[in-house]
Amino acid sequence: MRILLPLPDRDFDVTEVAVPWKLLTDLGHEVVFATEHGDGPPAADPLLLTGVLFGQLGAEPEPKEFYERLTGEAAFRHPVAWADLRPEAYDGLLLPGGHAPGMRQYLGSGVLREKIAEFWRLDRPVGAICHGVLVLARTRDPDTGRGLLADRRTTCLPGYMERTAYYLTAWRRGRYYRTYPAYVQDEVVAALDDPAQFERGPIELRRRGTATDDTPAFVVRDGNYLSARWPGDAYLFARRFAAMLS
Repeated sequence: MRILLPLPDRDFDVTEVAVPWKLLTDLGHEVVFATEHGDGPPAADPLLLTGVLFGQLGAEPEPKEFYERLTGEAAFRHPVAWADLRPEAYDGLLLPGGHAPGMRQYLGSGVLREKIAEFWRLDRPVGAICHGVLVLARTRDPDTGRGLLADRRTTCLPGYMERTAYYLTAWRRGRYYRTYPAYVQDEVVAALDDPAQFERGPIELRRRGTATDDTPAFVVRDGNYLSARWPGDAYLFARRFAAMLS
């Protein structure tokens, strides 16, 4: 199947893109990348490759290896422009996250939201992880005016994770971990009909799911919609999304 994966020109999360790409392509699916203008390969947040603080808080070695392979792929080097997307041409949609300033291009795009609203109406699998959930929270159905997530159960980057990362690194990285003044969880919850639809998941700040261990990972599925919290959920998120495709 063909999976659409939109990205900003820079600063997306290494793990949240590379892990789903690797697992899905290993299963024989095609992943199509799209950027605002489609004018060259995008670039992940460089601090997640080198380490945010003293070489720590970045991506794990395996996702970094996947990303290195990904950067040589033709589909990644020659993305489609958002305005040229035909949503009906895709069987699934993946919305990754990232928190560095370059993500605002993707999180705030009206053009991209229009395309996502069109895809949502097809009732095909949609997956969003971390800040990627914000794209859906900000998108409205053009016919009803209601937010896409208004009646859905969802998770996203929990407030406690975002606050902790910010407080730990602000002395060195400033507002690197604060993409917007509002926390992601607060904006997502405000887009729901009932705050009880938000599922935080177990508290976790250190352990991440892996290719062989989903114990620390957490995802929420509601019909054709799958959401996850952070890079530590990426392997489970990718596997569950692949199962939705079949």
